[in-house]
Order: sequence, then structure tokens, then C-alpha cells
Amino acid sequence: MKLEALDCETHAELRLSRRVPDIPHFVEIVASEFVSAATCCPIFFTKSPETGAFYVGALFGFKPGENLVAAGNSGPPAFIPLDRQRAGFFVSGDHIAVDLDDPRLSSSEQSAEQLFDSDGQPAPALRQIQRQLTALVEGKHETDIFINDLLKLKLIEPIDVSLRFDDGEQMTLEGLYTVSLDGLAEIDDADALRLFRNGHLQLAYAINASLKQVAVLAERRNRLLAEI
Repeated sequence: MKLEALDCETHAELRLSRRVPDIPHFVEIVASEFVSAATCCPIFFTKSPETGAFYVGALFGFKPGENLVAAGNSGPPAFIPLDRQRAGFFVSGDHIAVDLDDPRLSSSEQSAEQLFDSDGQPAPALRQIQRQLTALVEGKHETDIFINDLLKLKLIEPIDVSLRFDDGEQMTLEGLYTVSLDGLAEIDDADALRLFRNGHLQLAYAINASLKQVAVLAERRNRLLAEI
């Protein structure tokens, strides 16, 4: 990774490719993405190995390098997390930092979109990145509030995801958590109403509903194995 503060003079010729960025098998997402992600990905809580704090991620595959969501879709990607849409760009204080090693960035690919116009102002491609970074920063804050709300009510619980595939491979996904439906059923009316009004109840149910995508991805993986 080669990070530099983005500057209209230094990076006047820098361009951003239109290609879809690679999506890891597990990607952090923010609250505003839960409903969209739940239509194609299982969503889980997990803990940061660096801080031990919970965050929320969408599962695209069962092991590194695997994207079963893309494998089941011949058209445009069903869901691209904000974290991947902004790939190559980061918030650094009040500025944007750019990773010059990111494969989407180039000064020579003419089909790619310029980041700055002839006046040194942000071009449409960069304005979109700015919006994505803003949504990511604001979304991370909103998601942390949501997580803390559930933790106070003891509504986050571990989940066992054990799978067996047609080729005999067995797999257990560890360190994952979900929303406790039993816990939700036991909260008092005041907390239930508060969760409903602040939108956290909808987010909790979106996470729970997304769990059905585990079976969908597992079936898709079996189908791919049969084609080998």
C-alpha cells in the first residue's frame, strides 16, 4: 500500500478504472447497507482482532478468495459494499488519502475516469468517491450506536455455522454472532418501542432474515463443485 494525500496538482492525471473492485469473502458493512445486503449475503457480527470491538460484516464466501454471490449472478453485482466501492481511497483527517498501489488507479488507462477536471476541481468519479466516504464514515458511527444498543439489551449471541459439502469437506465458521430472537421477544415494551422508532428493530430483523442466505450460498458452492 502506497498512501498519499490526494492533491489536484500532484495527481492531476490520476484516473479511476470502472472495473468492479475485488470483494473479499467477508466485508465490513454499515447500517444503511443491511437491507440490501440481506437479499444476497448472510450478515453477521464479529469482533475486530485488533480491538475486540464488534463490527458487522457481509459474508460473500466461506473461505478467503471465494465470492459465491458473484458466482450466482451473470449480470451486474447484486451488492457491492461501500467499503469496496471506495477501494483505494481513505479518510485521513479532513482530507482524502489515495493508495497508489490500488489496481483501479492509473495515469495511463485512457478508458478510466479522471479524478480532477481541467480546472483542478473534483470530476464526477471523485465526487462519487467523496459521497461514498462520507456515507461510510457516517454509517460506521450509526452502526456503532446500533451495536451498543443491542449489547446493552444483551441481544447479540454467538451462532454456530457448520457446513458439509458434497465433496465431503466440512467447514465450521467461528467467531460469528447474530441477533437473539429469544432476547428480542423478552425485552420490555418501552425498549421495543424505542428500537422500532430509532430503526434498530428493522436492522436487527434484517440481520436475522439474512441467515437464510447461508443455505443459498452453500447450495451454490455445491453446484460449482459439481461443475469441476
